[in-house]
Amino acid sequence: MSAVSRDQLGAVLGEIGPLAVAVSGGVDSLTLAAMAHRVLGRDGALMVHAASPAVPGEATERVRAEADRSGWSLRVVEAGEFADPNYRANPVNRCFFCKTNLYGTIRSVTDRPMVSGANLDDLGEYRPGLDAAREHGVRHPYIEAGFDKASVRALARDLGLGAVSDLPAAPCLSSRVETGTRIEPETLAFIHRVETLVGAALGAAIDPKRAVRCRVRAAGIVVELDPNSLERLDGGARAVLAARIGAENPVGLPDAPVRFMAYRTGSAFLTGSAS
Repeated sequence: MSAVSRDQLGAVLGEIGPLAVAVSGGVDSLTLAAMAHRVLGRDGALMVHAASPAVPGEATERVRAEADRSGWSLRVVEAGEFADPNYRANPVNRCFFCKTNLYGTIRSVTDRPMVSGANLDDLGEYRPGLDAAREHGVRHPYIEAGFDKASVRALARDLGLGAVSDLPAAPCLSSRVETGTRIEPETLAFIHRVETLVGAALGAAIDPKRAVRCRVRAAGIVVELDPNSLERLDGGARAVLAARIGAENPVGLPDAPVRFMAYRTGSAFLTGSAS
């Protein structure tokens, strides 16, 4: 991480002034929160984390732990997206409704400018959540300072955030549910149990290149893994895991054999009309 890049980000945060950081618990938002705290101090940087069935409990605990360690000003809220029928219907632009609820909730607890951890890499994908951010006047300091994901990880190491810098990408649990399939808290809890189970079978070491995704599709459950992880699980290990996953399958999900496949970004997302 060059001093120039860090200074550019610091200048953006300083120009915004007292602000509220939307902190999900992933590497991007945690690193932005840490940087904002260093630039603006406890009084100038309010961290807001939304606890939700779509957010793994360990992400919430990670935010709380970092807040305690670093002395952040933290508010934990419920964004209320599960009361929104548009979100629960899981349309192609589900993220728009998720972020609309999130930013609306943050605005209800503070009138400070809001910032997010979006970086340059996010601009190359379909991100309806960015439309919600634009409607709510949310700024993206990483993008303004020219940071991509690699730059964020380098900054996390520079700030001494330890294992946070190597956290694998972790979109919300609802991203695992195929477009058009209703979002249910029980389904998300199942997805999290499966990913925890498979992750434990692969070993506890944190690897930013690791991908473990439990996809809930209309045709059945698919576990997607990065190439190295997929290769490590031989046929016997897959059969054991498939049986254990099947035993966890809640009522209402497809009753079909669990499949293991190579990871594809956003593979549960089906393009179509946003209705």
